[in-house]
Amino acid sequence: MALAVTSSSSTAISGSSFSRSGASSESKALQICSIRLSGRTHLSQRRFSLKPLNAESHSRSESWVPRASTLTAPEVEEKGGEVEDFEQLAKKLEDASPLEIMDKALEKFGDDIAIAFSGAEDVALIEYARLTGKPFRVFSLDTGRLNPETYRLFDAVEKQYGIRIEYMFPDAVEVQALVRNKGLFSFYEDGHQECCRVRKVRPLRRALKGLKAWITGQRKDQSPGTRSEIPIVQVDPVFEGLDGGAGSLVKWNPLANVEGADVWTFLRTMDVPVNALHAQGYVSIGCEPCTRPVLPGQHEREGRWWWEDAKAKECGLHKGNIKEEDGAVDSKPAAVQEIFESNNVVTLSKEGIENLTKLRNRKEAWLVVLYAPWCPFCQAMEASYIELAEKLAGKGVKVAKFRADGEQKEFAKQELQLGSFPTILLFPKSAPRAIKYPSEHRDVDSLMSFVNLLR
Repeated sequence: MALAVTSSSSTAISGSSFSRSGASSESKALQICSIRLSGRTHLSQRRFSLKPLNAESHSRSESWVPRASTLTAPEVEEKGGEVEDFEQLAKKLEDASPLEIMDKALEKFGDDIAIAFSGAEDVALIEYARLTGKPFRVFSLDTGRLNPETYRLFDAVEKQYGIRIEYMFPDAVEVQALVRNKGLFSFYEDGHQECCRVRKVRPLRRALKGLKAWITGQRKDQSPGTRSEIPIVQVDPVFEGLDGGAGSLVKWNPLANVEGADVWTFLRTMDVPVNALHAQGYVSIGCEPCTRPVLPGQHEREGRWWWEDAKAKECGLHKGNIKEEDGAVDSKPAAVQEIFESNNVVTLSKEGIENLTKLRNRKEAWLVVLYAPWCPFCQAMEASYIELAEKLAGKGVKVAKFRADGEQKEFAKQELQLGSFPTILLFPKSAPRAIKYPSEHRDVDSLMSFVNLLR
């Protein structure tokens, strides 16, 4: 994995490698603190102690890759002295801007912290690091399956900031074994986790063994039900750092409380390089075979691993932040706001939709969405569906909804063609079997065309 390295002296930081229009950068930086917060941080009550940073700094000319890949972690030492309370630190930083959080992270860990850069909108992290005026390192995982546009962004970022990204690569023997045994595209058949484990998770694990802290671009609004409680700073619950053992690695998430739209406002304001795929409709960007543009009415994570259920859209890099309760995949928070609330949308019970499926001659056609109120993909199409219901009111088509998660999920899979949320069904007046909407275009015009062609 390669980390981008900036000069270690403050004089060099302000020099030509970070040259910008001084007045322009200062005025733009003032806009950083205007980002609105979308959530609050919650950390566990546990406290962890970290060994003091090494007084002996590493030369920037050293290759970080052999240091990460050959390191043998020492046993965890019991040390007295100051205990770092990350719960209290997170509370102090709840209302802090990403710039303040980045500055605190770099100040605390110096050369032993690095920014994880995926080649997408998390380029904002690098810009925030530049604005602190402190030296910083950047690393990235080159899976061997990235888009050409992502590699071109890596090059542009290195030139813009005068850095060298420290790349980490998967083990060649493991990749060879995976491809020879299962083919190049096995993830389409049995899920993406195995491929991600070989190409991303294990290289990341090796990389983090050479650090005491890392910085990610995770946001609470990014993923359905899995990232809603990301803390600003935490002891990493999954990976180990330089000193080895529990509590040896700290994870910083400066963008945790920031909304995606505000990240893009910042990127445009600061005029930083971005991935060309964003202009083609890509929002969340990963490996080429597993990434595609999102469509109108879709959540950003629907562009990743689209053939899998909404709850599976994580690669394993941030496993410790995935929210699951009692080990149940479909467990959700107790209080979930209902969606598709409209006088023109009929709420169907299980008995109601069972009766609808049994009818052979219906007085009217029915359009029904199978949904889960916690699913951002369902939330994203709410406005379109309600508008469609208003347009179809009194025109011979009933518009309805059926909540198909929890206890109803198995029934919906077996009897209602549920694959993932949302699933849309049209029950024609005369046809006995419902027709499943095949497209992922969930805008009003597309849905209306589907109804008009079949009703």
